Amino acid sequence: MTEPRTLTIDIWSDVMCPWCLVGWGNLRQALDSLEGEIAANLRWHAFELNPDMPEEGEERTAHIARKYGRTLEQSRDVQGQMRAAAEAAGVSLDYEGEEPAPDAMMWNTFAAHKLLVWAGEVHGHDRQTALKLALFEAHFNARRPIGERDVLLDVAEETGFDREAAGEALDSKEWAHKVRAEESAAYDLNVTGVPAMVVENAFMIPGAQSPQVYRDALRRVAEKIPT
Repeated sequence: MTEPRTLTIDIWSDVMCPWCLVGWGNLRQALDSLEGEIAANLRWHAFELNPDMPEEGEERTAHIARKYGRTLEQSRDVQGQMRAAAEAAGVSLDYEGEEPAPDAMMWNTFAAHKLLVWAGEVHGHDRQTALKLALFEAHFNARRPIGERDVLLDVAEETGFDREAAGEALDSKEWAHKVRAEESAAYDLNVTGVPAMVVENAFMIPGAQSPQVYRDALRRVAEKIPT
């Protein structure tokens, strides 16, 4: 039996980004449909949608309206479109916790990216993916304030990481520098929005695409890469 081709996919993404979760869901559907043909080594990279977000965060509907020049009603409509796209992708942007629901907020994600870079380089990219998905869930489905240090450490610990080691990573200048290096690499690649996926360091897939687009792109790259 022929072994599946394994392609490296570098994904620039932010845990505040609903389209990044939609893109992940559609990529996962594409990879599931390619089982036995193509496998993927996923590597997540830092991109801050709102690098100037203050510590106290900003309510999501107001944030979208302010940032994109929309009314509050238009902002709610956009979020409805995002939820529909997420449902089709097999993921959820809906709050799933206890009532009363906390406000849906946007947070500064620099510290979250430090943890993700540390997880990938020290513990491997499968563990990094697990942490990335846990942060998506914490943000969208539980509305936990993932801009806060203790919440980040809670999520890391819940995902199987050592809490003390994760805390040391948050305090480390090394991981801060590596986050900045990944953001600089995104700039060099002309990544201006996320998700942005680069397959085998050669083929970029911008934006949250459909499973069919991802599937076709991965097949094209696999055909061009020598075995």
